[in-house]
Amino acid sequence: MKTVDLIVPCYNESEMIDLFYERTTEVVSKIAGYKFNFIFIDDGSADDTLAKIINLAENHSDVKYISFSRNFGKEAGMYAGLKASTGDRVAVIDADLQHPPELIETMLKAIDEEGYDSCSARRVSREGEPKLRSALSRLFYKIINKMSDVEIVDGAVDFRMMSREMVDAVISLPEVQRFSKGIFCWVGFKTKWIEFKNVARVAGQTSWSMWGLFKYAIEGITAFSTFPLRIASIMGVLISSASFIYLMFVLIKTLAFGDPVQGYASTIVILLFIGGITILALGIIGEYLAKMYIETKRRPVFITRKTNIKDEKNEK
Repeated sequence: MKTVDLIVPCYNESEMIDLFYERTTEVVSKIAGYKFNFIFIDDGSADDTLAKIINLAENHSDVKYISFSRNFGKEAGMYAGLKASTGDRVAVIDADLQHPPELIETMLKAIDEEGYDSCSARRVSREGEPKLRSALSRLFYKIINKMSDVEIVDGAVDFRMMSREMVDAVISLPEVQRFSKGIFCWVGFKTKWIEFKNVARVAGQTSWSMWGLFKYAIEGITAFSTFPLRIASIMGVLISSASFIYLMFVLIKTLAFGDPVQGYASTIVILLFIGGITILALGIIGEYLAKMYIETKRRPVFITRKTNIKDEKNEK
């Protein structure tokens, strides 16, 4: 019998823990030939999420958990779960039930019967989501796919089933600042995409803010593309070329018509424009230098405060 580990990152999901476990257990209990285990990752929740998880673990042998010493972010939560997993198949699924557990059986069939290494879900609708957030999300996918060498499917979510081989490949990547959507694509492997419509949360509210999503987008772009650095170089070449052309124009005009005192406003505008472009270029370079600085420290992706998984180390 094959084993399946369900990785469940949680941050302030107290209202959802029991509902998620009950519904998911009800679904997977009908899938024959597999033994399912849950690995809950408490990402330093401020509510009683951990207490709810511990209560589940004390009453159900299929529940394991890892609790972080603070909030390290969802990426760290997914990485911790993948590192701790031992199943033949491993899935990442959110606790808010916006990832339908009913898709688990389809995902398993894709791997075990259709020859795929991974099966991932993508949203084909964003009903119930603010229009601005939806528009910005679509724009992000367009931008990153133009810049990046790997294609990140529009609407892709973290809900994904993977073979053991793919999981081992994902956790072998050493970076501290992780962007899993890109990592899953970068490692390759044969992936099947299945579509689903957006599902509203049953309870609680999302912990993602617009600022958090913006930082996540910047993280994704800088993690899988050096194109922004090329943009800085291209802008430098264009501005230098334009400056040279303008210099020649001024020189010819002066020789032909003299040098009347004029152009103060245009000079200020040009200086401000060039100054702005320079600061933008330095900011782009700074983003990459900051990533290098953090990576060279080799700090752990997360620190474990409490767990019921045997031989679990405090640091990963």
